[in-house]
Amino acid sequence: TDSDPSEPPAHACLASPAPEHLRQLAAMPYKRFVELGRVCLVTYGPDKGKLCTIVDVIDHNRVLVDGPSSITGIHHQPMPIKRLMLTDLKVATTRNARQTALIRAWEEADVLTKWNGSSWAKKLADKQKRAAMSDFDRFEVMVARKTRAAAMK
Repeated sequence: TDSDPSEPPAHACLASPAPEHLRQLAAMPYKRFVELGRVCLVTYGPDKGKLCTIVDVIDHNRVLVDGPSSITGIHHQPMPIKRLMLTDLKVATTRNARQTALIRAWEEADVLTKWNGSSWAKKLADKQKRAAMSDFDRFEVMVARKTRAAAMK
């Protein structure tokens, strides 16, 4: 089977560069990775709702996290990755960093201010506020909503 050099190869799509839309699909969509210094939110267990920092990766299911405990209340402990939600925040730290180094890294990166300013933290705070409302508070909110809706008409 003599092939003509002017003909495209049998697998022309492999020989030519990919179109722009295919290259964009192939680009990695993830921005948050399980890595040293990544700030996470605990979603389950006694530390639910607290922030922590990944200080070491144990295996593909568990990581070693640290608060620092003086700021967030989480002590140096292993934790399953399934119990963590990765945030966009990251601090510059070394593997198995000590408390003092971690505290310094959190203060330099201004993690708490950035976290409290994020829409994620604001939503969590609103959710906690609603959960702590009494029956009378919910009634007042309902009345205020009705009066605001009546004023709009």
